[in-house]
Amino acid sequence: MAKYFDVHPDNPQRRAIGQIADLVRRDGLIAYPTDSCYALGCRLDNPEGLDRIRAIRKLDRRHHFTLVCEDFGQLGQFVHVDNAVFRAIKAATPGSYTFILPATKEVPRRLMHDKKKTVGVRIPAHVVTQALLAELGEPLVSSTLLLPDVPEPLTRGWEIKDELDHVLDAVVDSGDCGVEPTTVVDFSSGEAEIVRRGAGDPDRFA
Repeated sequence: MAKYFDVHPDNPQRRAIGQIADLVRRDGLIAYPTDSCYALGCRLDNPEGLDRIRAIRKLDRRHHFTLVCEDFGQLGQFVHVDNAVFRAIKAATPGSYTFILPATKEVPRRLMHDKKKTVGVRIPAHVVTQALLAELGEPLVSSTLLLPDVPEPLTRGWEIKDELDHVLDAVVDSGDCGVEPTTVVDFSSGEAEIVRRGAGDPDRFA
């Protein structure tokens, strides 16, 4: 049964954030809100967590997971970013964007694209997510909470608890966070390629 955390959207309770972070450190799988929609998340060194996400969403091994980072200092540990790309990303973050970039050696091979050796990264503009990332001190490996054969992501914590109670360790609820996933921009070639249009304005990378 998943634990349910009702977290204030503007002033997250420190005790609750600490409990959620401890659960993630113990290899728990959580559903948590972001600035685009809900996501499934686990710690970086938790291969079982990745398998659980794949099972929930019925994903194959080619799925691109995302490293949700607190800031650029953390993001820079996991991807290679040249100066021009850094400026473009810096101007759009924090925000509802996922960027695909060449991975560093800090990224486990199981998270990389098999052929390109890339990984998705993002820095969200969401108070609760930022508080959790700060408490964790490491990224959350994440995937949008979009269930198979369902046209839109689930957006309410209590709905997620009802639907996925038996397969999650915790649900973090801080109110409705919308149904649009992030805009995905592939910078792996050095030039911006819009892979998915979502909550972030893609025109700034046109």
